[in-house]
Amino acid sequence: MTPSVDRANQSMPRRALPWLLAPLHAMALFTAAKSFRDNPILGHPSLNAAGLHLARVQAAAVVSEWRRRRLAHLIGAADAVDFERNGFILKEDFLPADVFGALRHGVLTLQAPARAMIQGDAVTRRIPLDAYARARLPILSALLDNPQWLGLIRYAGASALTPVGYVQTIFARVRGGAADPQLHLHSDTFHATVKAWLFLTDVAEEAGPFTYVPGSHRLTPQRRDWLYRKSMTAARSSDNETREGSFRIDETELAELGLPPPRRFGVRANTLIVADTMGFHARGPSLRPSTRVEIWAYGRRNPFLPWLGGDPAGLPFVKHHAVRLFWSASDVGEYLHLTRNPWRREGMVTPATPPNLTLFRPTALQ
Repeated sequence: MTPSVDRANQSMPRRALPWLLAPLHAMALFTAAKSFRDNPILGHPSLNAAGLHLARVQAAAVVSEWRRRRLAHLIGAADAVDFERNGFILKEDFLPADVFGALRHGVLTLQAPARAMIQGDAVTRRIPLDAYARARLPILSALLDNPQWLGLIRYAGASALTPVGYVQTIFARVRGGAADPQLHLHSDTFHATVKAWLFLTDVAEEAGPFTYVPGSHRLTPQRRDWLYRKSMTAARSSDNETREGSFRIDETELAELGLPPPRRFGVRANTLIVADTMGFHARGPSLRPSTRVEIWAYGRRNPFLPWLGGDPAGLPFVKHHAVRLFWSASDVGEYLHLTRNPWRREGMVTPATPPNLTLFRPTALQ
């Protein structure tokens, strides 16, 4: 066999692979799948020019609103008005002072297995609020099972979901080099999804605050036009996050969409923010090295399912173990050279223990 024939035979499986995966790519249209890079149907410029992405966005919005109306009893009327207007709900002094004081002390002194990821000049540490953490700090359960906490998250997420929770620490400007990509305004995905922050430390406006564009969760005509234009070029974007379906937007574009400037949330400890992160948001810049500690939760469901329940994260063998199961699966994928798990083991640490930057050297990531 000649070398040219041999090379042709070797390339046949590669050419056949997209066709073999085509049924899976097609089924992904009816899920929360968002990657324009990994799914050639979702990322196809001609299909998106014909309205594929916009149709998914609009269908998901209809289902989300239908579900959200059926969850309205979980929150107060004033909170619902705030959410409709802004896309977020802010609660100062969320917990009684004595309860928050005990929670804050317990969390900040909790030693638990943690993982961390570096992006640009910032390190994010996460300690799962799982069975291990709950057993060592029972006051966590009082928060995580709190009907108000769950109600706000479920309403914003338009689903009776089981949120995944962490103690999250953001160490800003811990090294030189590239800027933190989380500073760029973005939408997490194409449908309603929720994140919540209960800040355990004060956050100054110049020290990496949560930032959100009020009203950017709404699917206005201007937003639809913007999404349509972005969808046709997303698969070829120079920005990796945009190719993955998390569209970036420049602050100068907001006025064209009828949106106000972003709001930076300098807040006191014991402030809760629950937001629909289909809206544009970011981490604000930090003018100096800073540390932000919070109880952080998120939830994301299949946006096309009309029923409220059925969240896999709530199953008995998954609940309180979901994060470690995910990390373990990612470790296996890295071991098999299928992917790289960016979440590096830190061992037993407290939330504010300074990060070990040697974990993120190239040799440590191999």
